[in-house]
Amino acid sequence: MKNTLAIAIALALPVVAAAADAPKFDPKRLSEEVKVLSSDAFEGRAPATAGETKTVEYVIEQMKAAGLQPGGDLKDGKRAWTQAVPLLRAEISGQPKLSVSHDGKAQGLTQGSEIAVRAPLNGSRAVSVKDAPLVFAGYGVNAPERNWDDFKGLDLKGKVAVVLVNDPDFESGKGDFGGKAMTYYGRWTYKYEEAARRGAAGLLIVHETEPASYGWATVKNSNTNTMFDIVRDHPEAEHVPVEGWITREFAVDLFKRSGLDFAALKKQAQTREFKPVELKGSTFSAEYAVDSKVITSQNIVGRVEGSTRPDETVIYSAHWDHLGVGAPDAKGDRIYNGAVDNATGTAALIEMGRAFANGPRPQRSIVFLAVTAEEKGLLGSEYYSAKPLYPLAKTVAVLNTDALGPDGVARNFSTSGSAKSDLLDELVTTAKGFDLAYVTDQHPEAGHFFRSDHFPFAKRGVPALSYEMGDDLVVGGSAAGEAAGKDYVKNRYHQPADEWQASWTFAGMAHDLPLLYKVGSDLANSTRWPNWAKDSEFRATRDATAAERQ
Repeated sequence: MKNTLAIAIALALPVVAAAADAPKFDPKRLSEEVKVLSSDAFEGRAPATAGETKTVEYVIEQMKAAGLQPGGDLKDGKRAWTQAVPLLRAEISGQPKLSVSHDGKAQGLTQGSEIAVRAPLNGSRAVSVKDAPLVFAGYGVNAPERNWDDFKGLDLKGKVAVVLVNDPDFESGKGDFGGKAMTYYGRWTYKYEEAARRGAAGLLIVHETEPASYGWATVKNSNTNTMFDIVRDHPEAEHVPVEGWITREFAVDLFKRSGLDFAALKKQAQTREFKPVELKGSTFSAEYAVDSKVITSQNIVGRVEGSTRPDETVIYSAHWDHLGVGAPDAKGDRIYNGAVDNATGTAALIEMGRAFANGPRPQRSIVFLAVTAEEKGLLGSEYYSAKPLYPLAKTVAVLNTDALGPDGVARNFSTSGSAKSDLLDELVTTAKGFDLAYVTDQHPEAGHFFRSDHFPFAKRGVPALSYEMGDDLVVGGSAAGEAAGKDYVKNRYHQPADEWQASWTFAGMAHDLPLLYKVGSDLANSTRWPNWAKDSEFRATRDATAAERQ
């Protein structure tokens, strides 16, 4: 009995000691960095603006002061602090002319009101769509492995499709698409890509707050400003000329004019038997010029070189960008400061770099990657993972931080999505030494796994996760945490009101960051190669590079 107890105590000791092994993080320093990055002087940190220049200079300055070395592009045999990221930049010139017609009677549409169209990313300098037939295509999904096809042979050439957001399973929570958990088919990015593959003139997604997981203000602000994409050889294969959203209220009215019941058709679209329905007598027109050009943005890269296996890399990542200057809110504020999203993650990245640069030198290298254009579709991380500075086959793991809670300590934590991996298992186990319990993603229907910068790495096989702070607050419990989260999404997310607050304590971040340090440090000082679960869609891609890790 004594021996059994002694063994149990011995096994528990490494976990209990975990918090003691990790450095402390200064909440005042975190607060100051968030305050600076989200100040009006940085103009909302949009790529290809003066705000980017200030942001890049500031983050490099902080990384230097923290003791990091440059880890970016090679120039004359030396590493720079940045990785150049060429992007296609597109912006609608002036007010777009948008309208729908029914039986020849036209109704003008107001950009940002009942519709939000994006500047085209197919390389065109102008959009001209005249009286294109409208057709309802359910959820816009073609999933052969699920025996699901919303198109049923429909020829979309010259037509504008209207589709629903999220998956067919969302409302019932049951079916072939993961129940409440969003699959990639539910993401708006997939729906645009599928429409492009079918040669459509356009795709309009019907916005509903619950299945989208955010309100119309977020849609309007995110889609009516400058658009970006990585430079593609065939952009028309990924993007249709007209990409946009419409409000549910407008969709209901539009369907009614064609003698259709929106609610009834939506119900039909949740079944495998659904067939596309033409909105008889209704057409869509769009006319606008486009300022389209290739610009160069920057990923910022700091590094601590490993002592014995420098060619093996652990990555910490966060996006530095936000939405910049856009449409004014009710108070007339036009600067989208992005304090929580994602000055918090950027500050965490800087301070994580400081902790490693001033601690014991790890055996493997650590890279601190501040990526650009996350708000434009994870483009900085997409570019890095497509053209990595350090081989992905020898990238051990990616730990991403995005929109961390700047206030009190929580008893739990989560991740964006709950994809099974050894990396997640290690995080969960290590967290026990920090008095943190893991809870699976409480809103899998929001598709968060596909919305953070770990995803471009994950789809290329690298074990990756995005850390989310918990909602069971020490002060106020889960009720307070859930209320705070809902308030942020409704009133500040992607809005000018996402500003630094003097009342923020940053105690929660200071409490949780040592956990992320510990996980990265343990991996950097081991020979382990975490992998995805055997039934993961990412496992085969990782396994295909196994020989490079021998």
